[in-house]
Amino acid sequence: MRGVSMPTHQYARVAESYNQAQKQPSRERNAALIQEVRSLAAATRAYTRVVLRLRAQAERQATASRLMSATNSPTQSTFSHGTSQLGHSGRQPMPPFQSPLFRPRRAPLLRVFVPSPEGDWLADASVIECEAELRRAGVMDLFRMGDVVWDVAVGDEGNVGRLIWDGSYLLDLDYTYSSIGDLPKYIPALSFSPSYFHRIIRTGPTSSNPIVHMDISPWGEEIASNLQLLQDRARTETPQGAHHNVVRWVHRSSFKLKPKAITSTRNSVHPAARAAGTSPRHERIPVPGFQGVFVDSGWYGTIVVEAEGTNEGLADLQDRCGPGVFPARATGSSALHSTVKGVNFEDKAAEARKVFRIMREKSRPGEIWLHAVSAKDRIL
Repeated sequence: MRGVSMPTHQYARVAESYNQAQKQPSRERNAALIQEVRSLAAATRAYTRVVLRLRAQAERQATASRLMSATNSPTQSTFSHGTSQLGHSGRQPMPPFQSPLFRPRRAPLLRVFVPSPEGDWLADASVIECEAELRRAGVMDLFRMGDVVWDVAVGDEGNVGRLIWDGSYLLDLDYTYSSIGDLPKYIPALSFSPSYFHRIIRTGPTSSNPIVHMDISPWGEEIASNLQLLQDRARTETPQGAHHNVVRWVHRSSFKLKPKAITSTRNSVHPAARAAGTSPRHERIPVPGFQGVFVDSGWYGTIVVEAEGTNEGLADLQDRCGPGVFPARATGSSALHSTVKGVNFEDKAAEARKVFRIMREKSRPGEIWLHAVSAKDRIL
C-alpha cells in the first residue's frame, strides 16, 4: 500500500513541485506530475479508509473480548445446576488489538493530500478542499468529533497541516498559547481520555504539557474546601541548557470526578453482563458547556488543580471556581464597561478561565494534574 510505504516528506516535495508548476502556462505543465498528484490523493484516501476500518475492528474486538470474559465468568448457576457449562467453555481470550496505524483510545491520524498555494498555512479554500477529499474517500459517515486530519502535502514539522473534526467541520488548531498549536476550545477535552491526542497533536519544545479547555466551576465548592498554599519544588532549564531545582509557592486544590451510582432492576441487565459484573451502575457525568457530551472514564478519580502562589494566581483560581464560591472582591472602574467596540471582554475572560495544561510528569491513572494557564502565557 503506497500510503504506508511512501515516506511522508516525499508528499511535501511533490506538492511543492506541483505548486511551482501551477505558475507556468498550462501547455508547459508536466503531465506526469499532475498524474502523480492524483495518485497521491488516491493513496491518502485509501490510507484514511484503512485507518477507520482498523478503528472499527479494534472496537469490535474489544466488545467481543468483554462479552467473552462475561460468558467465561463463573456464576452461582454454574455450581448449582449440573447441566450448565457457563464459565467452563475453555475459550481462550482474544489477543489485544495491535496496529502501527491505530491505537485504541487514541485519536486516529487520518490523511488527505491537498497542495496548498499558501505554504504551511492552510487557507479556508484549502480546508474546504480537505473536507472534499474526505467526502471523495467516502468516510464522512465514519467521522467522529476529535478525529485528526493531516494534510500531508504541507509537511511534517510540528502540527503543520493538522486539523480536527468538531462534528461538522474541520477546524484549525489554537495558536493562542503556543506556536505549535493546541486543542481548540470548541473540542470538549473532558470527553476524551487525557492521553487521547498524545503524539497526534504534538507539543512544543519548551513544554510537553498540552493545553486543554475545561470548565471546573461545577466543582468550585469542593476546590475551595481543599485549597492550600504550598511550597513546591520544580526543575527548570536555563537557556544554556543547565537544569536547576527551584522552590516556588503554589495554590493547590483537588476535586473528585466520580460518577453517581444508580440502581437498576436485575431483569433489565443482559445476563452476560450481569454474570461478569459489568452491568451499568453509574450515571455518566455531563461535560459543562456541551450538550449531550459526557466525561470520559479516563478522567475519573482525583483532579489536582494548581495555580501560581501569588495574589493574582489565587484570584484567577477563585474566578475559575465560579461566582458565589468565594467572597466577592472589589473591582476597578474598568470592569464596568464589559463591551467596547463590539468586543465582549466578559466572554473573553470566561474563556480564559477554562485554559489549563495537563502536567504529564505528575499525572497518572486516577490522578490528573492541571496547571492554570494565565493571560501572561498568551503569545497571540
